[in-house]
Amino acid sequence: MITMKKAIFTLGFLFLSLVLALAQNSQFPSQVWHKGNIYLNDGTTISGLIKYDLDNNLVQLQTETVDTFTASNVANFEIYDEIFGGIRKFYSLPYAINGQYETPTFFEVLTEGTDIALLCREYIATDTRGMNNWGPVGMNPFWGPQTYSGYRLAFNYYFFKNGKMELYSLKRKDLFAMLPGYDEEIDLFMRKNRLEHDKRGDLLRITAYYNDLHN
Repeated sequence: MITMKKAIFTLGFLFLSLVLALAQNSQFPSQVWHKGNIYLNDGTTISGLIKYDLDNNLVQLQTETVDTFTASNVANFEIYDEIFGGIRKFYSLPYAINGQYETPTFFEVLTEGTDIALLCREYIATDTRGMNNWGPVGMNPFWGPQTYSGYRLAFNYYFFKNGKMELYSLKRKDLFAMLPGYDEEIDLFMRKNRLEHDKRGDLLRITAYYNDLHN
């Protein structure tokens, strides 16, 4: 009986430690510092630890001090995301986020070809799907759902084509409208590879495939 109590206590302690560890690491990519480079409009390149704020179109650089730059000062920046792995690239492009005046706005470039590029802007949304609310859940958010304490990482997607940015509605029929001319090929490619029309990684593969077809 004493041995069983000790085992239960040990398991309980390990579970609590796991929960606390998950809680400590439950940060979204925009909330941590990443190694990277900022390329200013005047041609200057500066390197250090970078934190980005897409809501306000700001990027910060930490060296001995912390400097803040707006999308008006920056041509592009890149980070190495150690949380999810890989280099991510962001460009400052003119866009009217609120449907009014175009201003320099940061977009992450997912894939680009001669005629069409797929871009996105991430944001933190309230999770209403009834998933666990005490820590990180599930898959890499760049490829599937991820929830942190009642919030999740979400994305708005944009296609840059014919010299202008178009917001993607995440409707299947609109995907074919955004990528015209190869409906049968794209449909077969999606079915063969079990790709969805509204997932980040799947959209990247579909757009890259379209660019290969188009070229």
